[in-house]
Amino acid sequence: MTSSPTSPTVVAWLGYGGLIPFLALAGASWLDPAHSATWVPGLLAYGAVILSFVGALHWAFAMTHPQLQGVPSHPLYLWSVVPSLLGWAALMLVPKAGAILLIAGLLAHYRQDLRLARMIELPVWYLPLRLRLSVVACLCLTVVFFTAG
Repeated sequence: MTSSPTSPTVVAWLGYGGLIPFLALAGASWLDPAHSATWVPGLLAYGAVILSFVGALHWAFAMTHPQLQGVPSHPLYLWSVVPSLLGWAALMLVPKAGAILLIAGLLAHYRQDLRLARMIELPVWYLPLRLRLSVVACLCLTVVFFTAG
């Protein structure tokens, strides 16, 4: 799709900007554990929203990628809703279990991104950006283990 190893400026700004709530809520949870009952649910909710968002990327690829036109893409559609379901389930669990599920979901989705990259041509910047964003999100979610009761 694109041969530039650098993500488009708007993609970089939006992607890294999307880490701000993770960093802010993880930092608040760490620095203000007395109010973790406020910060931790916010962190988990944001993690669930982001997990749902990355799942939708596979739906978009299935609908629009030229290499998938005329190819059965129902596995991509099926996978694309799994992250939303994992995020929803994570919000119904106790915080530590919810964080584990969100981290597992983010890691599983990155694994699916790697599988997708073997099937179709993706922008060269996509996987490195997804990896960096996922690692930071997962690290922020681990704060739950130190701050949640």
